[in-house]
Amino acid sequence: MKHLAILIVEDNPQDERLMLRALRKANLANTIDVVRDGQQALDYLFAEGEFAGRDGGLPAVVLLDIGLPRLSGLEVLERLRADPRTRLLPVVILTSSDEENDRLRSYESGANSFVRKPLEFAGFAETVARLGSYWLLINDPLRL
Repeated sequence: MKHLAILIVEDNPQDERLMLRALRKANLANTIDVVRDGQQALDYLFAEGEFAGRDGGLPAVVLLDIGLPRLSGLEVLERLRADPRTRLLPVVILTSSDEENDRLRSYESGANSFVRKPLEFAGFAETVARLGSYWLLINDPLRL
C-alpha cells in the first residue's frame, strides 16, 4: 500500500504547530507537508514553481484554511476541482470562520468537509487528530 501523506495549507504558525503536534501525538506515521499560502498549495499539488519536479504524488487529504495569502483557500479549492488530476482529491476546509457563506461556498466549490477550528487548544488538537485518523486510517481512498 502506498504511503499516504497529509498536506496542510495554513498561514498561521501557531495553528500549524498545533496541527503538527496533534497529528504526531495521534501516532500517524505519515508524511505531513506544510505550505503557507494558496499559490504554494497549487504549486505543490501540480509540481510547479518552487515544487517543480516534486515526485511525491498527491496527498491522501488536504487540510485547507480559507484565509490564505496570495490565493484564498476557496480559490485553491475551485482550481483543484477544475483540474482532472485533482478534482477527486479529498479537501477538508479547516478554518476559524463561522460564516454561513464560507460554509456554503466551500461545499458548492467541492469541499469534502467543512470543519471549524475550535478555539481552545485541547479541542483543536482533538479535532485535527480525528481528521487525520479518519482520512488516513478509516477512509478508503481512491488511488489518484
